[in-house]
Amino acid sequence: PKAKVGRSPLALFFLLLLFSGCSLSKHHRTSSLHIALSAGKSPPIAEKKPRADTLHDDIRIDNYFWLRDRTNPHVIAYLEAENNYAANVMKHMEKLQEQIYQEMVGRIKETDLSVPYKLDDYYYYTRTEEGKQYSIYCRKKGNLEAPEEILLDQNDLATGHEYFEIGIIRVSPNHKLLAFSVDTTGSEAYTLHFKDLAAGQLLPEQMPNTGYSAAWVSDSKTIFYTTLDETKRPYRVHRHEIGTVTSTDKTIFEEAHDSFFAYVYTSKNREFLFLETGTHTTSEIYYLHADDPTGIFSLIYPRQHEIEYYIESYGDQFLILTNENAKNFKLVTVPTASLSKQNWKLLIPHCDSVKIDDMDVFENFLAVYEREKGLQKIRIIDLGETKTHYIEFPEPVYSFWIDRNLEFENSLLRFTYTSLTTPRSIIDYHMDTKTWELKKQYEVLGGYDPSLYSSERIFAQSQDGTEIPISLVYKKGIERNNSNPLILYGYGAYGESYDPYFSSNRLSILNRGFIYAIAHVRGGGEMGRDWYDEGRLLNKQNSLTDFISCAEHLIAEGYTTKQDLVISGGSAGALIIGGVLNMHPELFHAAILYVPFVDLLNTMLDATLPLTTLEYDEWGNPNEKKYYDYMKSYSPYDNLQPQHYPHMLIIASLFDTRVGFWESAKWTAKLRELKTDNNMLLLRTEMEAGHLGASGRYDYLRDIAFEYAFLCMLFGITK
Repeated sequence: PKAKVGRSPLALFFLLLLFSGCSLSKHHRTSSLHIALSAGKSPPIAEKKPRADTLHDDIRIDNYFWLRDRTNPHVIAYLEAENNYAANVMKHMEKLQEQIYQEMVGRIKETDLSVPYKLDDYYYYTRTEEGKQYSIYCRKKGNLEAPEEILLDQNDLATGHEYFEIGIIRVSPNHKLLAFSVDTTGSEAYTLHFKDLAAGQLLPEQMPNTGYSAAWVSDSKTIFYTTLDETKRPYRVHRHEIGTVTSTDKTIFEEAHDSFFAYVYTSKNREFLFLETGTHTTSEIYYLHADDPTGIFSLIYPRQHEIEYYIESYGDQFLILTNENAKNFKLVTVPTASLSKQNWKLLIPHCDSVKIDDMDVFENFLAVYEREKGLQKIRIIDLGETKTHYIEFPEPVYSFWIDRNLEFENSLLRFTYTSLTTPRSIIDYHMDTKTWELKKQYEVLGGYDPSLYSSERIFAQSQDGTEIPISLVYKKGIERNNSNPLILYGYGAYGESYDPYFSSNRLSILNRGFIYAIAHVRGGGEMGRDWYDEGRLLNKQNSLTDFISCAEHLIAEGYTTKQDLVISGGSAGALIIGGVLNMHPELFHAAILYVPFVDLLNTMLDATLPLTTLEYDEWGNPNEKKYYDYMKSYSPYDNLQPQHYPHMLIIASLFDTRVGFWESAKWTAKLRELKTDNNMLLLRTEMEAGHLGASGRYDYLRDIAFEYAFLCMLFGITK
C-alpha cells in the first residue's frame, strides 16, 4: 500500500531523529534558566485581533487568526521577532551547540555510498561527498567495475536555493530518459523535469504543480503524472509524450471527491499501470496495460466506504490485499480476465491477531509483511510449491523497512534492518536458500559499541485497562532510582506505526545519562487495525490518555521523575503533546513540539486548506455536531487555559503545507497570554523550509544541535 499522505509522513520521523541532552546537574537548573531568561530581550507579544466564529450555537473567539497570513509583513515581523528572541535566549549556549553539531557530524561517514540495486543491465545507487549537503544519483552499466554515470547531482541543482528537495525520480523502461521533480520552497508542489541521459541534457518541457507520483509507459516516451488543486491535493492524472508541448497533455482522470487523492504507479512486473485514488481508509484502483499508452484505464472495483484494496500483478492474475470483511486484511487472487469478486481465491485468510501491512511479489516468491503483537514479521511464500516460512531476526525487538526490490525475476529480498542499538543494516535475504546476507551496515564513526547499550519493551496500563507498549533504550549502568532524565516520544495517528530504530545522533543523549522512550499509543498501527480505530474519530482521546499512562508508569517504575521528564512529538503526534500539556502540565518538565498540529478545530473547519477534507476520516467532520463537540473537547489550541506549563520549544516552517506555520505562531501567542509561570517558551520558525524542515543534511544537523542545546540549558549543562 502507498504511504499515507497527511500530517504524518514517516520520512519526517526518520529525519527527526529526536533530540539530545547532556549529563545532569540538578542544582544548576535555576541559575541556568536565570542566565537564559536575562540574556534574551522580552518575548514578542502578538496583537490581539478578535475574530468570532459561530457554529452549532457555539461562539468561538480567535484573537490570533490574523497570524495565518504569510503575505502580511506584520506576521513576518512577528515570526522574526520570535526567532530573534529564541536566538538571544540561546546565545550563551552557542559554544555547546557547535560542540554537539561537530559531535554528530563526527559520527557519520560524510563521503559514503549506498548499496547499488540492479535493474535490467544497470546498477543504480546514490553517494554523498564530504561537505556537500545533498546526494548524488549515479549508475553503472553491466557491472560495478564499469565507469560511473552521474544522473543528477543534487548539489549542483540546489545552487542558489535555500531549500531543495527531490520529489520523484523515475528512469524510463529503456533507461534513456530520467523524469524527476523538484521543490525549492518546501511547499510540496513539485516541478517535473526530464533529462536525456545519453546526451546529458535537460529537455525543455516542464510541468509545474505536480504531485508525488508518475509512471512511464513501456514505450519509454509516454509518462503519466498528477497535478494538484488549490488545496495541494493530487486530483488530476495527465498523459505526456516526450517532445510535445505540455499544454497539449491530455487529462485522463479527474478525482471529483475532495477527500480523495490520486496516484499513478507501475506494477512490479511492469505489465500494468495502476491509477489509485483514495483516502486514509478507502481506495479505488484502475488499471491499464503498460504497452497501451493511449488506452483507457479500467476500474477494478468501485469504492466502498472504509474498504481498502491494493493490487499487484502476477502472471494472469492480480494479487489483492484488502480489508473487505477482514479488518486486519486478507490476501486473495483473481484472474485478470474475470475480476468478479465471485472469482476471488483466498491465499492468506484474515487473522484477528496478525495484521498484513503490505506485500512484495516476485516471479517465484511472495513476501508478506505482517505485524503481530506490535512486532514486524516477514512471511515468505514459495509460489511454485506453496510453502511458507518466516524470516528469523537476531534481536527480540527490531524494525525493518523494505528497500528497492524492483526486479521481478529475482529470489533476493532486500530490506533495511535496525533496532534501538543496531545501526541501519542493508540485508539481502535469499528466499530460496533462506539465508541472510549483510550487504552493508552504515558505519558509526568514533568507536560505537552496541554492547554498551540496552533496549527493552515494557507495558503501561491505560485508564481503560489496555496495555500500551513502550520501547526504551539507555546506556548500561543506568539505575531505576528516580534520578534519570527521560525523553518520551509519541505519535499515534493515521494507523502508522512508529517503530524503534537506531540514531547515531541519539547517542549524544544516551552517553550523557538520558533514557529515550517511545510510547506506542493507540491511533498508530503497532497492534493491528483495532489499535488504529481505538485512537481516531470519537476515540481520539485514547491517544492522549495512553500517553499520560505511559508517562505515569515510567515515573512509578523509577525510570524518571516529573522534574526530569521531557516529552515530544511531531506533526499529528504533537497534537497529543499539546493535549496532554493542557490536561496534566505538572507531569512534565519540558516539551519539544515539531511542526505541531495543535489548532485542530480551526484547521478542520477550513476546507480550503490542504489535507482538511482528506482527514475527515481521521479526526471527524466538524460540520457534524458530534465531531465538532468532541474535537473541541481536546483541541490543544482551544483548551489552553491560565495555568502553569512546562518549558517549551516549538519548531515551525513558514512554507509548511501540511501543518500551517500559523498553528505554532497562534499556539505560542496564546500561551504567552494565558500561562501563569516563568518557564521557557521559545518559537523557532524555519523561514525557508516546509513540513520536513531543512533539506540539506548539514543544515538539518544544525537544527538538531539547537534543540539539543535547549535541553542541555534546561538541565544546567554547559559542556
